[in-house]
Amino acid sequence: MMMLLLVAVGSAFRLPIRCSMDASPKKLLVLGGTGYVGREVVRRGVRRGYDVTSLSRRGENPQAGDPVMDAVTWIAGDATDANTVKPLVGEADAVVHAVGLLFDVESGLDKLNLIVSGSGSTPSADSTYDRITRLTAFNAIDAAKAKLRFPFSPRTPFAFVSAAEAGWPDVQFGDIVEQRLAPEWLKKYLAAKRKVEAKLADASDTIRPVIFRPSLIWSWTKLDVLPIIPVFNAASAAGVPFVDRTVRVSTLADAIIAAIADDAIEGVQRFPEMDQLAAAGKST
Repeated sequence: MMMLLLVAVGSAFRLPIRCSMDASPKKLLVLGGTGYVGREVVRRGVRRGYDVTSLSRRGENPQAGDPVMDAVTWIAGDATDANTVKPLVGEADAVVHAVGLLFDVESGLDKLNLIVSGSGSTPSADSTYDRITRLTAFNAIDAAKAKLRFPFSPRTPFAFVSAAEAGWPDVQFGDIVEQRLAPEWLKKYLAAKRKVEAKLADASDTIRPVIFRPSLIWSWTKLDVLPIIPVFNAASAAGVPFVDRTVRVSTLADAIIAAIADDAIEGVQRFPEMDQLAAAGKST
């Protein structure tokens, strides 16, 4: 009935009305799409039918010649620059923040990123946790909040890759472990993650925040973490409250794509929720 009314009104006023059953694919922006986690997210995004754009320092397809990865729009740019991020977020229906580094330049361990990063990246001279984690995420969150939206339009899904240890204050003995045993670089790393989590929570009127807190992220090709995976998994299975089971990068990426597509998913996702989301995403 509504369609007939629109056609009738259009005819009366000689307005060209085009009706199409083919909806344009939703646009997904992945910050850090060339990284260890990001490249798995963009791959799954394309497979799920998204129009995927990646913003990263390198901006190059890490697997050129792969038809799935070739479908991604690869952009080289600085996510610490708000003017670079804003227009890309403005066009996106969903945002994934997968930018990060384990050792920043102030940690004294930054050379180890070549081994532990998963993508072989090394930090620039100004790559601190505050700039790479907090500032890049804040730019994207601010841009998402500033988006022009119609009344009653859905909130923008925003997935953030945090860390299991960011939840230490919420678990038994976690605060003690952090205060007494954690090195200074880890405290700064977690502080940056928590600032992003807090800002996402404050923006939940316009953003649907989905915060992933994986422990060690691994795959069979990431040799640096393979020896310690059994230790983490055994501690988690034994009920050590401040140690979470490890998460495969494929599981994390599957969970992220499933979460941004499901309006019911919001808030912190630990490894049990990631498993459930990944399984649900594969079944659809």
